[in-house]
Amino acid sequence: MDTPLSARRLADTAALLADPTRAAICLALLDGRAWTAGELARHAKVAAPTATSHLNRLVGAGLLAEERQGRHRYLRLAGPAAAELVESLAQFGGVAGVGVAAGSLRGVRRGGELARARTCYDHLAGALGVTVTEAMTALGLLDDRHGLALTAAGAHWLAAAGVTVGPGRRAAVRACLDFTERRPHLAGAVGAALCAHALAEGWVERRPDSRAVRVTAAGERALGELLGVRWEAAS
Repeated sequence: MDTPLSARRLADTAALLADPTRAAICLALLDGRAWTAGELARHAKVAAPTATSHLNRLVGAGLLAEERQGRHRYLRLAGPAAAELVESLAQFGGVAGVGVAAGSLRGVRRGGELARARTCYDHLAGALGVTVTEAMTALGLLDDRHGLALTAAGAHWLAAAGVTVGPGRRAAVRACLDFTERRPHLAGAVGAALCAHALAEGWVERRPDSRAVRVTAAGERALGELLGVRWEAAS
């Protein structure tokens, strides 16, 4: 019996991430930024030609997008759907603390930073993301009675806070199960806009070479004023 086309396509997609090198590349790109081919090769601990072969396959399948600037080739996940696929598979496989060296003091510290506050592709995650989501729900800005939804009050709150949600076919709000908190955090277009605004306003700042972020003093004030959240920054 011939295998249905849909089944073959599903198998082909699954095979892309069945290779440890390609999986490592995609997990690294969950930080939402574009990496050079050389950076991804070093991260995956493979030679540049080997990385190029894997990257070409991921780009060809539509999982990654590339952009060239001069001699550099930058790569990123192709979009929210690709990020959600990788994140969901990581959660299903019990991957926690992506990019953390298990068993080392540095790994323990990095794992704690990721659990406290990080980005999940383009939205806030970890204890910070869950805390923001639950505070918005408690204030009636989100409604979780029939799946997470933005309320009219939430739309007004976003506008008042200066958070601009860009147009597009992406779902406005989506609940993403947090792999460390085991509770949902806010994803979708609203989650992405809120994260982008927090970074632009200096409420959070990225930690080097990590998906972890740190809440700044300005961010502590914003959380308190806008959501009634008391957040103490960790050094």
